[in-house]
Amino acid sequence: MLGKILIANRGEIALRILRACRELGIKAVAVHSEADRDLKHVRLADESVCIGPAPARESYLNVPAIISAAEVTDAVAIHPGYGFLSENADFAEKVIQSGFIFIGPRPETIRLMGDKVSAIEAMRKAGIPCLPGSDGPLSDNYDENLKIARRIGFPIIIKAAGGGGGRGMRVVHSEANLHSAIALTRGEASAAFGNDTVYMEKFLEDPRHIEFQVIADSHGNVIHLGERDCSTQRRHQKVIEEAPAPGITEEQRREMGARCVRACQDIGYLGAGTFEFLYQEGEFYFIEMNTRVQVEHPVTEMVTGFDIVKEQLRIAAGETLSIRQEDVQLRGHAIECRLNAEDPASFVPSPGLIEQFHMPGGPGIRVETHIYNGYKVPPYYDSMIGKLIAHGENRASAIARMRTALSEMVIGGIKCNIPLLLDIVNDAAFEAGGQNIHYLEQKLGLKH
Repeated sequence: MLGKILIANRGEIALRILRACRELGIKAVAVHSEADRDLKHVRLADESVCIGPAPARESYLNVPAIISAAEVTDAVAIHPGYGFLSENADFAEKVIQSGFIFIGPRPETIRLMGDKVSAIEAMRKAGIPCLPGSDGPLSDNYDENLKIARRIGFPIIIKAAGGGGGRGMRVVHSEANLHSAIALTRGEASAAFGNDTVYMEKFLEDPRHIEFQVIADSHGNVIHLGERDCSTQRRHQKVIEEAPAPGITEEQRREMGARCVRACQDIGYLGAGTFEFLYQEGEFYFIEMNTRVQVEHPVTEMVTGFDIVKEQLRIAAGETLSIRQEDVQLRGHAIECRLNAEDPASFVPSPGLIEQFHMPGGPGIRVETHIYNGYKVPPYYDSMIGKLIAHGENRASAIARMRTALSEMVIGGIKCNIPLLLDIVNDAAFEAGGQNIHYLEQKLGLKH
């Protein structure tokens, strides 16, 4: 097993990784910005290193500082968590070149799946269903692009090849707006991702967002852990996730899971990853693959009883998968709510001092958070301050437990989105299950 690892992240995921290290007897190094000296995992880690000022580009995105911290603390591996540098192939490459183990996929795999055009091409070859599209980057030839759009059929969506997190995409409903939409998306893509390559796909009007969790070791073994439904989202940002997905049959799960496993074998995948799909009228269409642990991994852990983060560490140490596909059994239902320090009506971030904090409890309740009474939420990073997960014998039981847990939770001194989350889990449409990705925005009266 790995002797000591460096956690190249912050917040709840850093604390989650630290806990997994503790269970496996691994020493952990916490790196932090000047603004994050009081983070829970920094206080609890075996060692901590300040890697720069508050802005992420000067700390959590500062590759030389992170690698130097690993060197001076004699860490043997680096876990990137999610966000920040977790899907940066150049970072993974520098980690390996510097003599450390990168706890994640190989750099070439991250690069392949990070470019949406090459990812779609690889998935088509592997037999994963994809949306009708341009089958490659769009050129500057307007007539050629119009021809492609007509072949696909409006509405279509223009996407940045290097995009992610809901950025770098634009829906086009008519020929009149095609040229300007391509130009605008190119500009946004260049500014946001340093890559102005864009492509075109059929736009589905009422899809759900379904994703499959996979994990692979360095010995050629790959398994899937079933699917999650992440359709409750606002502006392409997930708000509530659940597993298993309502309405997905055992046959569909078995077939799509097997396809994802074969695709991983085809591309030589290593570690934990997620295949994301749009699902409409019984059909799955690949959107992208996330080459890291997901924010919503706990719902899969709750229904499978399988620790994804501990398995990441074991795989990085060269061990084989601890379970086989036939060992994976889905038990009950789990729902996760993302807790954000923001106004529940305007979604404006609300950093500041936590003056009161009370965690809910009871059967099937899990809280993943780095905050505590007296902690000051900084204004420099993502507004997510934790996750609340409820598990029950069925979906109705999980929802009932989530309602109780949300009503028990107290986060005082700042604004939090708990009222919005309570509103959603008390909504008859959510309770019915199987809502599409526009459900929440329509409920909130927002355009999509």
